[in-house]
Amino acid sequence: MGRRRRRTGDDWKVLAQACATLLERVPELVDEHLRELHAYEPAYGRILPYDQHWQEAQEAMRIGIEMISAPRNSPRRDLEHADEMGRRRAAQGMPLELVVHAYRHAGHLVWDALIESAGTDTGQLAALMQSATTVWSAVDAQADTASEAYRAAELELRRRTDEQLQALLDALLQGQRSPELVSRAAAGLDLPEQGRYAVVVLRYDRREEREPFHRQVQGEGVRFLWRMGADCELGVVALAGDTGLDALSELLDGRCPGPGGISPVVVGLTELGRARRLAELALRTCPPGSREIVRLDRRMAGALVVSQPEMAGLLVSDVLGGLLELDPADRAVLLETLDAWLDCEGSAGRAAGRLYCHRNTVFNRLRRLEQLTSRSLSRPRDLTEMTLALDAFRLTPPPDPRAV
Repeated sequence: MGRRRRRTGDDWKVLAQACATLLERVPELVDEHLRELHAYEPAYGRILPYDQHWQEAQEAMRIGIEMISAPRNSPRRDLEHADEMGRRRAAQGMPLELVVHAYRHAGHLVWDALIESAGTDTGQLAALMQSATTVWSAVDAQADTASEAYRAAELELRRRTDEQLQALLDALLQGQRSPELVSRAAAGLDLPEQGRYAVVVLRYDRREEREPFHRQVQGEGVRFLWRMGADCELGVVALAGDTGLDALSELLDGRCPGPGGISPVVVGLTELGRARRLAELALRTCPPGSREIVRLDRRMAGALVVSQPEMAGLLVSDVLGGLLELDPADRAVLLETLDAWLDCEGSAGRAAGRLYCHRNTVFNRLRRLEQLTSRSLSRPRDLTEMTLALDAFRLTPPPDPRAV
């Protein structure tokens, strides 16, 4: 085989002349380009108005042909244009593969037209063949630049869209209820306006390294949308079918670090603000150090206490006043006994088993509680006050006995 001929200055002149002649045919080539693109994929016509597409393709082809024969150190106007077009196509929603296909197809048209311009002149054809690498390098660079710009723009658009959707979700959780907002949120988040929802509030310790909750919690019949707060994570839960709070509690139990609160089920996106407040109220019924995730409908008494801190303080002072003067260890034993007795539905025997003591010990401690509080656990009204006072003591700072 003979040695391959290197491109010379004469070859460049042939290419430059062919490109100059080809510029006069750009409208004809653009017509053919768009006709073949639309035959290949009708989506081109659905995404872009024909006149707009024609003008943009005409400019891109003209710039591309001019740059093929431009001096080597010329500014790459073709790449600047490809960058702009890549970003524009991303914003218009044209699939990336169609953007790349359009550049490749235009490159083929231009190359075929250049070869055709040589006719039967073998010298001119040979000179143009020496420029093949130049032509296709330019086409590749344009397609690559458009692709990179497209991906960057797509990423930015996705980030902005995510931010907008999160802002809509935040607005709903803050209690905004305008019909326009609800409609936009439902469409953007793909949620039914009148669906069944609950809100979960989970408090977390920033010092703990953990996997985000949304990667851990998934289940049939529920869909979670999570928002990160300053010291908590909010989850909007869309409940499908007859899925209820029992299934939701079971799903969260053991998968998310507590403490946490779960709201009652509400109907409609307009109720998410109220559901958030109720979930936060449920969370407040968790005593210090708790890791439970609790439901408000099972913490009503505690919710009443924490929602009225002044009344809670008065309740502790009035009902447990005598206990507050005891040694803290002694007081803790009595309150623990009362709590166990209540949990065991008034069974001293079961409470004794939980506390690892004799049932008579339980009776003795309860009698002492009655003496210190001047209440009888056998009277329903007194028992209610004792139960609420126990919650108030655990969930609110106890008052200073000297100030009572």
